Amino acid sequence: MRHRVRRLAVAAVALLTASAALPAAAAERPSREEHPAHGGLSAVIRYTEYGIPHIRAKSYADLGFGTGWAQAADQLCVLADGFVTVRGERSRYFGPTASTDGSLSSARDNLSSDLYFRGVREAGTVRKLLAEPAPLGPSRQVKDLMRGYAAGYDTWLRQHRTTDPACKGAAWVRPVTTLDVAARFYALAVIGGQGGAVDDITGAQPPTAPARGARTRTAPDAQALIRAMRKRAADADMGSNAVAFAGGSTANGRGLLLGNPHYPWQGGRRFWQVQQTIPGELDVAGASLLGSPTVSIGYNSHVAWSHTVSTGVPFNLTQLTLDPADPTVYLVDGKPERMTRRTVTVPFKDGPPVTRTQWWTRYGPVVASADGDLPLPWTATTAFALNDPNAANMRFADTSLGFGTARNTADVLASLTRHQGLPWVNTVAADSSGHSLFTQSQVLPRITDDLAARCSADLGRATYPAAGLAVLDGSRGACALGRDADAVQPGTFGPARMPTLKDAPYAENSNDSAWLANADRPLTGYERIFGTVGTARSPRTRGAIDAVAAMAGRGGLTVRDLQTQQFANRVTVGELAAGDAARACAALAGGVARNKDGTEVDVSGACPVLASWDRTADTGSRGALLFDRFWRRIGALVPDAQRWKVPFSAADPVHTPNTLNTGAPGFATALADAVTELRAAGIPLDSPLGEHQFLVRKGQRMPVPGGTEALGVWNKIEPVWDPAHGGYTDVAFGSSHIQAVGWDGSGCPVARTLLTYSQSSNPNSPHSSDQTRLFSHERWVTPRFCEKDILSSPALRVVPVRER
Repeated sequence: MRHRVRRLAVAAVALLTASAALPAAAAERPSREEHPAHGGLSAVIRYTEYGIPHIRAKSYADLGFGTGWAQAADQLCVLADGFVTVRGERSRYFGPTASTDGSLSSARDNLSSDLYFRGVREAGTVRKLLAEPAPLGPSRQVKDLMRGYAAGYDTWLRQHRTTDPACKGAAWVRPVTTLDVAARFYALAVIGGQGGAVDDITGAQPPTAPARGARTRTAPDAQALIRAMRKRAADADMGSNAVAFAGGSTANGRGLLLGNPHYPWQGGRRFWQVQQTIPGELDVAGASLLGSPTVSIGYNSHVAWSHTVSTGVPFNLTQLTLDPADPTVYLVDGKPERMTRRTVTVPFKDGPPVTRTQWWTRYGPVVASADGDLPLPWTATTAFALNDPNAANMRFADTSLGFGTARNTADVLASLTRHQGLPWVNTVAADSSGHSLFTQSQVLPRITDDLAARCSADLGRATYPAAGLAVLDGSRGACALGRDADAVQPGTFGPARMPTLKDAPYAENSNDSAWLANADRPLTGYERIFGTVGTARSPRTRGAIDAVAAMAGRGGLTVRDLQTQQFANRVTVGELAAGDAARACAALAGGVARNKDGTEVDVSGACPVLASWDRTADTGSRGALLFDRFWRRIGALVPDAQRWKVPFSAADPVHTPNTLNTGAPGFATALADAVTELRAAGIPLDSPLGEHQFLVRKGQRMPVPGGTEALGVWNKIEPVWDPAHGGYTDVAFGSSHIQAVGWDGSGCPVARTLLTYSQSSNPNSPHSSDQTRLFSHERWVTPRFCEKDILSSPALRVVPVRER
């Protein structure tokens, strides 16, 4: 029987292969086996190793159908949870006070999330964006993809029962619509703006007359707002590294790309691997964000791209001058404008519905919250509105689709210029002709330095230079954002203003500003809202530039060199500080330091461990865990300005600051605290990292390589500390869909990929931890792109799917 199934599968694939060999027009006339004649949407999904689907379809609607079907098969519960979110139904199914997973907004609880997303839906925001003609709105192809995705998801639901215990038999797993799919795109677009201030939007209420003796809310605190902005950046659960090498740096004169995005390991911002093919039209592989019918990060026969979260601030604030007689009326050029009152009712689980009011202005929603993301008051005279241009951006998918059909980096840039749809990321790309590209082409409010100088409110005069957050005076009509002639969307920057670097020997970004995409060709001249120039770089950026500049200088690079860089696990801060720490440790009188409680601690055993540590975060590294726990305490006890003896210099940004200031108050305490902590947990100071940084999947313990942001490790991992159970016992976010891509002239990309958390969230799936095991051992997947490689897969499984 097994041999008969295999023969049938091979026969079906042979028909597909014959179709692929035809001219484009003929290839789009599919066989009965590929697209049955029963009507409706259909596709053929060919699964290869690690459950990676290769979806073949005759149209964009059919491609969306196959993608929705295959994503539902792997990620039904996570997807369904996200659709509950964007419909504003979390309180109905999970209760109002439960926490969200933070995948689609910053809401602290389900009620806040529902108030925001139901408000968006009832205002018709997404529906109106879908109705906009391209390029301001989505193209017909993207609309077809979204329509097909919804149909594919629904078809899988009708045809299957889920085995995932996270949602098995759950009433909240329901069919979806095109509007639901588009609303999920919208949530991702605004997550850096409105979505990151949900509690401030839903909690903003006008002041009432204070009772006698009651305290009133004071004026906004600029330093508190700056701290809040920096905390948002520090706490972000998304980041990335990416580097493109031009042909002059490679062995064969063709480009190379290494992408290493750092995204959550759980929830709705996971990646999912796929190849999408419409013969004669599209052939692209890579990773999609869950709920998306397009490839977000990927490659084709000619070009590869990745994204890194940018330093651009994708929103601005407007200070409103209020009518003294009514705090819901604001003045523009002396004329009153009444705020729009948006009343939202949220149904509850086991209780009556709750109704709340939100307040909106010409500048966006009013934001105010004593304990929210943006510490801003709403007083009798002043309020603040949040302008998020991505709230009018439904162009993300078209931009990605343009990448998928690109033949070179110029086409990648052309897609960015045409659609202008990336909300909060940079793009790094390379192509088979040897070109490299970095560009910070993203949707940002059109805040020029000149506008900020002319129109900043007092608050903004502090926040704009310090944090890139503009706070404009909303009482003056002359302070409107205006429009660049080449901008698709009013109030945003046009492509000509985007920091862009073409054809440098290397182009690299690790979530710092565009300034040092190449240290020998620094980018300058952009507006402050894009990021800083001449400021200290993160340890991860410093280590990355040092490594990739040396690689480019050495030349002769291949995909194997990219793989080596990914898992070098070099700890940049360890190279800078471990030797100093070891020497200072050895010099402590009697080998003793006092911990935070004032207790004397024998730290002498830590000195040789730090000295002999190999300065990597490999699973076998002895001393990596000790240094990690020590450095976390240094960060809490020793201010940045006191941490290094040699300060930052813009003339040498990759190598400064340096030389650990071991005389700073807090150094010895940090060392004593780290030693005390590990001993209390029963962890020897010289334990190999992998014994105490691990995951357990299907009963199997898997060591995890890599290190945290503060250590400056390219292979970034943000693990969960649980010393009672052995140390770092899970991963919150970090390296996710990794791809190393080049070309050899054969027409088939030379690619190695790895989805660190594997393809499925369902613990019962055979593909819930198979790639995680590879990641543990620093091994890669050789993906199958060309037909001959797909057909030769020993794991080949062909699944024709259709709407019925």
